[in-house]
Amino acid sequence: MPLGRRVSKDVAEQYEADQRLAAEYEGRLAAAGDAERALREAQAADVTGPELRALTVVFDKAMTAALAAAEASERVAMGPKAYSTAAQDAKTRRAAEIAYRKAKARPAVRPWTEEVDRLRTAREAHRLSFKTVPSALG
Repeated sequence: MPLGRRVSKDVAEQYEADQRLAAEYEGRLAAAGDAERALREAQAADVTGPELRALTVVFDKAMTAALAAAEASERVAMGPKAYSTAAQDAKTRRAAEIAYRKAKARPAVRPWTEEVDRLRTAREAHRLSFKTVPSALG
């Protein structure tokens, strides 16, 4: 007989997937750092055209991957009570929303929230500074 609070199978699967993704955070952050370093070196060498664009896109993808891992780490730190799924009834979903907001204020979660905000800001600054998506007008 389990002593802890039981969670649904859907929530347990999401939580386990987030744990696996969170374990990759350091590697993904290092890859983003390497991609940024390559981009900055290319800029210093006055590389232009498709090569610089390719490095820009690689850095954007690496930042997005690092951000996804940081968000997963934040959710793991919050615990399985903060997860909600579409299959849950309204009462359970509302309880999960409340648990999510409460967890955001916990000291163990706060550093991950700050890291997610930092990475999201860095990624958006990069996207505003460099063209990472082809324009519609060509």
